[in-house]
Amino acid sequence: MGMKNKKDLAKFRETVIEKYPNKVAKKRAKAIINNDPENIPEIQANIRTIPGIITQRGCTYAGCKGVVLGPTRDIVNITHGPIGCGFYSWLTRRNQTSTTSDADENFIPYCFSTDMQDSNIVFGGEDKLKQAVREAVELFNPKAVAIFSTCPVGLIGDDVHKVAEQMREEFDNKINVFGFSCEGYRGVSQSAGHHIANNELYRNLIGNDDTMVGSAKYRINMLGEYNIGGDAFEIERIFEKCGIQLVSTFSGNSTISSFEQAHTADLSLVMCHRSINYVAEMLETSFGIPWIKVNLIGADSTAKALRKIAAYFEDDELKAKVEEVIAEEMKDVNAAREAVLPKTTGKSAMLFVGGSRAHHYQDLFEELEIKTIAAGYEFGHRDDYEGRRVIPSIKIDADSRNIEEITVKRDEKRYKERMTKEKLEELQKQVDLEYNDYKGLMPQMEKGTLVIDDLSHYEMDKLIEMYQPDIFCAGVKEKYVVQKMGVPLKQLHNYDSGGPYAGFKGAINFYNDIAMMVSTSIWKEVKAPWEKEEMIEAVYAC
Repeated sequence: MGMKNKKDLAKFRETVIEKYPNKVAKKRAKAIINNDPENIPEIQANIRTIPGIITQRGCTYAGCKGVVLGPTRDIVNITHGPIGCGFYSWLTRRNQTSTTSDADENFIPYCFSTDMQDSNIVFGGEDKLKQAVREAVELFNPKAVAIFSTCPVGLIGDDVHKVAEQMREEFDNKINVFGFSCEGYRGVSQSAGHHIANNELYRNLIGNDDTMVGSAKYRINMLGEYNIGGDAFEIERIFEKCGIQLVSTFSGNSTISSFEQAHTADLSLVMCHRSINYVAEMLETSFGIPWIKVNLIGADSTAKALRKIAAYFEDDELKAKVEEVIAEEMKDVNAAREAVLPKTTGKSAMLFVGGSRAHHYQDLFEELEIKTIAAGYEFGHRDDYEGRRVIPSIKIDADSRNIEEITVKRDEKRYKERMTKEKLEELQKQVDLEYNDYKGLMPQMEKGTLVIDDLSHYEMDKLIEMYQPDIFCAGVKEKYVVQKMGVPLKQLHNYDSGGPYAGFKGAINFYNDIAMMVSTSIWKEVKAPWEKEEMIEAVYAC
């Protein structure tokens, strides 16, 4: 991207905020930044969306039930609330799963809801919830039932935790029933729901089963991977090919038993830092399992992640196998990349999605020689932008205090130090493991590019109007608006009908899909009626 265009990007904030009321302009100005990777600026993040602004964000319930617990196939997830909440968190992210046999439970295709009505709001819905749990147990006999609170549940005071306790007693503790206080309004975005989900997973599932399943060599957890479009299947294929034992994934293609056995792994890999870093820290504090930040979105990033794992285990056999797998897989990757580069080189992209995806997918765009000129998160915190180094300086506000911070202690019987801090620090100097670290989005983006937190609909319109990117990546709320403006949009919440995009084969899929999208002119041909018909305009004088 030339300097002229970068100077043009500097005009964006001034152009946008001059249209806002003074108070709104002052607030939004702190969330719209021209990046400088050498001197990373502070960005305002994880604060309430301004009322009246059309935001990309979802609610706390969506982050808890829809993101973290949704991909687990053998838990009956009951939404306690109106039917709409359950319906709109049902299969919308295209989380996939694969059972080992026809006898295995898979409840993902089902939508469970208490379908609260006006009378339940007035007189309370706990009895209806109990009946729903009984019906679910009678029909499906699951190993566990999870109950998720929605906004009206919090407003009327239904206690899902008390109901869960009563149901456990009713079933003689043979079925694990637990609740989540994840009312939609509880936090400023989905991020609060992630945190609540992490807390309850630790309280109710992690560490419940000491069974050591599979190989005792190279045992890892994959955290923050949700098997959208089959991503987890590709990651599992690669690990299996390398001889790496995947103990648990949080939570793509996951099961209750995998959660319960997560503490038997020797290393945790963190993909989506925002949604799952709490579990990573809990596993290290309680059981001694270190965590490192990785990205398996992009072929080069996947190769880097595999080398990090091999370096951590300090095993020459694993290192050799990893290099063999990388060399074999990259043949097809390089051929696919060379085939599409004439179509993608020099194009521009904008990414506004998630709490890590807007960063991870820049690696894939770099492989296609597509420049990311603007990016940001829906539910990121400052450390997702600027890196974990800023955590001590982040001020805890009232909204953050509204989310419980649970105290986690060392499990004296099962704690096992996998590697000393000194050894980890020594390894860190040799290989950039990113142990207990995440550098954030900003260090990777070029100087002068735009970083915008909680992008509003108006700001999105102006970005497209002013800079006409070749592709825009966001979610379903933005998809059709952007395409009507003549720009193709790729959903990175659910990949539309595509995927997998993780790993080596996923990179090839992404190359082909993006090359096709940036090469089509169909969206530029779409015209609104007032653009293709002659209109008479007039100015009225007083």
